[in-house]
Amino acid sequence: MDGFLGELFGTFVLIVLGAGTGAGVNLKQTYGHGSDWTFISLAWGMAVTMGVYVAASFGSLGHLNPAVTIPYALFGLFPWHQVLPYLFGQFCGAFLGAAVIIGMFGPQFKQTKADEGNTVGIFATRPAIKAPLANFFSEVVATFVFVFALLNLGDFSQGLKPLVVGLLIMVVGMGLGTTTGFALNPARDWGPRLAYTLLPVPNKGSAEWNYAWVPMFGPLVGGIAATLVQTVCH
Repeated sequence: MDGFLGELFGTFVLIVLGAGTGAGVNLKQTYGHGSDWTFISLAWGMAVTMGVYVAASFGSLGHLNPAVTIPYALFGLFPWHQVLPYLFGQFCGAFLGAAVIIGMFGPQFKQTKADEGNTVGIFATRPAIKAPLANFFSEVVATFVFVFALLNLGDFSQGLKPLVVGLLIMVVGMGLGTTTGFALNPARDWGPRLAYTLLPVPNKGSAEWNYAWVPMFGPLVGGIAATLVQTVCH
C-alpha cells in the first residue's frame, strides 16, 4: 500500500509513547507526574526511534512526518505517488495513538482539571510564551536542523540509524524545543490535537486551534528549507 501501513503503525507507536509521556507528566496521580524537560525529550526521542523501527518493518521509510515526506518529494528524493498514502498514514496513526492514551489515562483525566494540567499540551504543542512570529521561527529553525541532519544520515530506517534519529530528537528538544515544545511534525501535532478536540476527555481544556498554524507550517517551511540547502550545496 505504498507505505501506508508502515507510516500508520509507526506514527501510532510514536504517539502512544510520546503522548503517554505527556499524560504521565501532566496528569495528577501518575508516577511520572512533574518529571522534567530532560525526561520528556528523552522519551520523545525514544518514541521516534521505536516508531521508525516499526514503520520500517512494515515496508515504509519511516518518515512519520509530513515535514520529511513533502520536502523529500519536492526535491526528487521521494516518489510523488507515495506522498498521499504516507501523509494519510501519519495523520491517522497520530489520531489513533492519542485516542488510545485518552482511554488509558481516563481515571487521571477525571482527577485533573484544565488549570491543573489537563490541557492540549499533553498531546500537541503549546508555546512557553505566546508570540506567534517568534514561535513560528522557533519551529522553522528546529525543524531545519532536524531535517538537515536526517538528510545527511541517508537511509535512517536501517540498522542503528533509528537510534541516531532518536538521539537527534533528544538534542533538538533539549537545545531548541524549550520555546514551543518542538512539534517538528504537523501530523504529530494535528492528529492528537484533533483527538483531544473530538473525543470525550473528562475536564479537558481548549484545543487551542488558534495556535495550530504554527506547528503545521513552521515544520513544513523548516523541512523545505533544509532540503533546499542540502540539494543546492551538497
